Amino acid sequence: MTAVAPLLEAFFTDRLAHQREASPHTVASYRDGIRLLLRFVHDRTGKEPSKLDLADLDAPTIGAFLEYLESERGNSVVTRNSRLAALRSFFSFAAFSCPEHAGLIQRVLAIPEKRSDRAIVSFLTHAEVDALLESPDRSTWIGRRDHALLVVAAQTGLRVSELTGLHLRDVDLGTGAHVWCHGKGRKDRCTPLTAKTVTVLKAWIREGRGEPDDPLFPSRNRVAALSRDSVGHLVRKHAAAAHERCPSLRSKTVTPHTLRHTCAMALLQAGVDIATIALWLGHEGLESTTPYVHADLATKERAIARTAPPDTRPGRYRATDDLLSFLEAL
Repeated sequence: MTAVAPLLEAFFTDRLAHQREASPHTVASYRDGIRLLLRFVHDRTGKEPSKLDLADLDAPTIGAFLEYLESERGNSVVTRNSRLAALRSFFSFAAFSCPEHAGLIQRVLAIPEKRSDRAIVSFLTHAEVDALLESPDRSTWIGRRDHALLVVAAQTGLRVSELTGLHLRDVDLGTGAHVWCHGKGRKDRCTPLTAKTVTVLKAWIREGRGEPDDPLFPSRNRVAALSRDSVGHLVRKHAAAAHERCPSLRSKTVTPHTLRHTCAMALLQAGVDIATIALWLGHEGLESTTPYVHADLATKERAIARTAPPDTRPGRYRATDDLLSFLEAL
């Protein structure tokens, strides 16, 4: 067994699990990226992963792997950069254990992220949200569950992992109704609930009559929580069914993250400042929140309405006296 295998074991069990306390999603993402790299190198060199040394993972090899992700696997630039981030984390860790490979490691760490176009975020209008919420068949248990989940997702803007991680104990429907969630970056946050959401959740929780540790949105077996894939599937299903009520939905790809964008845009259009929206969504900084300002045409229209065209005198227009106007028109 060469240097790579024990390094990888220490990276996942010590560095990520104990030192950084990385979330299961981060660990899974890093694992998948490194596993793809090991298979790629094996296909190119014939070496078994357990026999690889750091010299087999030099900068040209990593560069070829990143090119393979885009050209052969059809991955997006965002996915390519995500895989590179996992490799950077591993090589940064390896720098402390393998100083003899310092040059190789620095060349790998110097590989830049690839720049990409940033599309304007997609969100739903009020009419589209109403059509989506009306889609579930509330005469069935699954329909009532889906309706409750969609209402919470659209109003709170929680991430999919935060929605699926909710338990009954996390919801307080009394005075100052709110929901607690353990979000990205191991940060806890509290999100207030509107009267409509409180009404829907009261009926849903009353129907379930579960224990505090039970999931708020269980799967069909009514025991385990919904998975991320299940939430994505039900959102797409109800969005497709809502096309008849709201034809504008046909031109949009509706995902759980679209509902998060919708919540952010509703807050922005209501006049909430972006710092508060960032706190509401659990963003690390304002950089993740500013795209919503770019997507909000109404905000830009209000801004241009406050400015004066060039070569005009400032001040408000005042209509002339009706009699003088009549006389001047003769």
